[in-house]
Amino acid sequence: MEIANEPNHDMETYYQERINMDNKYLKAYPHKFSKSLEFNQFINKYKHINDGERLMENEYIEALMGRIVFKRSSGKKLYFYTIHSNGQNLQIMSDLKTYHNNEEFNELHAIIKRGDIVGITGYPCRTKKGELSIIPITIEILAPCYHIIPNEYFGVVDKEIRYGQRYLDLIINKNVRNNFITRSKVISFLRNYLESMNFIEVETPILNNKFGGATAKPFQTYHNAMRQDMVMRIAPELFLKQLVIGGLDRVFEIGKQFRNESIDTTHNPEFTSCEFYMAGADYNDLIEITQDFLSKVVLLLNDNLIIKYLNTDIDFTPPFKKIDMMEELTNIIRDLTNNNHFSFPEDLTTEDSRLKLIEICSKINVKCSPPLTTSRLIDKLVGEYIEPKCINPTFIMNHPLIMSPLAKDHRSINGVTERFELFVNGKEICNAYTELNNPIVQKERFMMAMKDKSLGDDEVPGADMDFVKALEYGLPPTGGWGIGIDRLIMFLCNTDSIREVILFPTRNTNVN
Repeated sequence: MEIANEPNHDMETYYQERINMDNKYLKAYPHKFSKSLEFNQFINKYKHINDGERLMENEYIEALMGRIVFKRSSGKKLYFYTIHSNGQNLQIMSDLKTYHNNEEFNELHAIIKRGDIVGITGYPCRTKKGELSIIPITIEILAPCYHIIPNEYFGVVDKEIRYGQRYLDLIINKNVRNNFITRSKVISFLRNYLESMNFIEVETPILNNKFGGATAKPFQTYHNAMRQDMVMRIAPELFLKQLVIGGLDRVFEIGKQFRNESIDTTHNPEFTSCEFYMAGADYNDLIEITQDFLSKVVLLLNDNLIIKYLNTDIDFTPPFKKIDMMEELTNIIRDLTNNNHFSFPEDLTTEDSRLKLIEICSKINVKCSPPLTTSRLIDKLVGEYIEPKCINPTFIMNHPLIMSPLAKDHRSINGVTERFELFVNGKEICNAYTELNNPIVQKERFMMAMKDKSLGDDEVPGADMDFVKALEYGLPPTGGWGIGIDRLIMFLCNTDSIREVILFPTRNTNVN
């Protein structure tokens, strides 16, 4: 048996040769092809066929459609193809005696190439070697491929080609398709999970005239008709809480956020999150929901609560570990400085506190990029000493007030809020808190955050007085929760890059 190889030409030559073919089989481009079965249905329906058996009666005629990924011949009267569709492969075994027209058989098999999308009408059979196949009565080229498809064995390894031509990546690299099937399952499970708890799904604006709900730099644009500057949202939080004020007690949104920040293995400027707001709940309730959701989705996809991520086992068995942020940080700095009496200032909002934090970071050789605000300095210390230890899911809890302008004061610990972030393998995937619902305090917090903005932190949103006004109508006790869907899927797909779980990640097209 010989392999029917493609001509050994460069891509441009191959493209021109196929386009210039004056052949009716490449000119068709039909509007429709009626399939009788999908591949998985065909495989299930005819799994009972014995080796060497052919079902040649008219009642068994089926119509299938797929892309040719392999071609080989056994003489001039028998051709074998492997076709692919929806993650399934199937064999075509085309012989001259079954095909409806001898002349067409010879012409068609001479021009069919790897990559062509074909429609086959024929009989099911199983070869003597046990491979389920279809024997064509007719084959129709539905869409010819004018480029040489890379060999499956070597695949497409250049990442810029893979991300820029994701269609080619999906054709060649089978594991890529599985990543996005997993992504679909996770989002579907999350949506069903929340709806089973009587949440309703809503949509809030992506294009706004101001930004808020998170600390990040937005993308800016201009609306010509309204003659005003606008920004793309960095988070839907403030809109969603207004809906709770309006009486929609349980709302969630799965959607895109946009942050004008650097790109790395865990950050993409356009990413997907889910946020929900639950009237009557606090951050303790959200801890229980987080553990329940994550353990269930991991078990669904993995059949085990321990997943293998790169070279690390991560255990999603609840309850997850909890770390008090400032208590842990105090103990760490005491160890690093050999000072058992060290403590952070009680009031972290003062200039003296900020200067003391700069001194601490300098003493233990922790470098923080400007602006050196108190929030950024604490966040840097946490990122340096606490986050890397959070391999199994771990809640870092009770953030200082100055780091959490939208979170409610802790009911029993002064100077901190009822907030948590969930870290897995050192990366944040969840952020949640008991929502601040006092409009007077919220206004004060906005003003406090503006001090950081005056120090040059352009990621701090402006004070949103419209949101303060909304709070004046009354926000019930509420718990708010957000998860980065892309990062969660990274762990579930065992990949170290966020670009592997986003179909069309942001790319730098200016690179030569």
